[in-house]
Amino acid sequence: MYKNKAPNFVRTILISSLCLSSNFLHAADAPVLPETMAIKAGRVLDVETGKVLRDQLIVIEGERITAISPVATTAIPSHVKVIDLSRSTVLPGLIDAHTHLTSNPHQHGYSSLGTSGVRAALYGVRAARDTLNAGFTTVRDVGSESFADVALRDAINDGDFPGPRILASGYALGIKGGHCDNNLLPAEYNEVAKGVADGPWAARSKVREMAKYGADVIKICATGGVLSKGNSPGAQQYTLEEMQAIVQEAHKLGRKVAAHAHGASGISDAIRAGVDSVEHSSLIDEEGIKLAKQHGTWLVMDIYNDDYILSEGEKAGFLPESLAKEKEIGQKQRDNFRAALKGGARMAFGSDAGVYPHGDNGKQFYYMVKYGMTPMQAIQAATINAADLLGLKDKLGSIKVGKLADIIAVDADPLVDVTSLTKVSFVMKNGKVYK
Repeated sequence: MYKNKAPNFVRTILISSLCLSSNFLHAADAPVLPETMAIKAGRVLDVETGKVLRDQLIVIEGERITAISPVATTAIPSHVKVIDLSRSTVLPGLIDAHTHLTSNPHQHGYSSLGTSGVRAALYGVRAARDTLNAGFTTVRDVGSESFADVALRDAINDGDFPGPRILASGYALGIKGGHCDNNLLPAEYNEVAKGVADGPWAARSKVREMAKYGADVIKICATGGVLSKGNSPGAQQYTLEEMQAIVQEAHKLGRKVAAHAHGASGISDAIRAGVDSVEHSSLIDEEGIKLAKQHGTWLVMDIYNDDYILSEGEKAGFLPESLAKEKEIGQKQRDNFRAALKGGARMAFGSDAGVYPHGDNGKQFYYMVKYGMTPMQAIQAATINAADLLGLKDKLGSIKVGKLADIIAVDADPLVDVTSLTKVSFVMKNGKVYK
């Protein structure tokens, strides 16, 4: 009897195993449905029209917005997770088009020399978290050593830690001895920054190198700078011919070009060369404003960080000459922001985060309004305008059906008090709630 029972027992186990395997295979083949959430929004800023919509239900499936309708006329299925922001103002995730996430704002000048590329990338982990928590779900990082910004971007995309969506540039390109070179060490070190490229063909080659190692955007230094040693912010550095070569090569490779430029001649030649945006634009003149409007070039003017540089500069290690340069051009930049706005130039939000502490990006909104923008215009600069500059307008920048669910909320009304954007209470990126 034992001999007859053993095969039956084995047969039962085999049949059971086959049934379990079949069930498992069917379960594995079944599609995994994305999580559905619905946000009850008291006020929604429609940045495309400049209007405010009240009591709206925003439905998110997976990463995207799938429906927007009045709460009063929409039935919510029982299985849908509801997020109640009925007492808040809801708006698109903010975009900062000029950041340096791997830069430590407390280590400028000579104190920055001891920071390795690896350490900078690790610092960027905290900076990315603070930036995301501040409501900035997308940033353009314009200049980083050792491709630390590229590594940071990839780690965030892989889900290793939270942070904003990053468009990285790698090294900023510039002339030898210019703003994008390392001029802090004496001659016997023969130190030259890896982004230095003199002459049109060397500049083209450097664009190709940045693209090879993962840069999404090309950053160039058209003029001198405030925070570098031995050069004047107003002095043009790259020639028109060099900038034309860079822009042609970058656009051929599908990369946009952001030009650091303080001085009037460098700004005008950068626009003539076809750059996509001019950063800082501190000393822009009437000709530069007209050219920017004519060519549709975006101006990205960082008019908050003057406060931090002048108040915290000595403690943060800024060079004495940098503090002197900032005192000379800081207010001029703010006045020219107003002039560029009145002149009809296209303007996108960019703050130069990394010069000041990451996460304080929203402090710039106050100055944008003080120097001429309405609160809605300032918000548009950091949403739909910045998305347009980055080439992401079809995916980001407004709360619309089909776009990625990058959504933030503040408790107050930013159209009444724009400083409320420094107190973001809710953050969603790609349909995932982070705050």
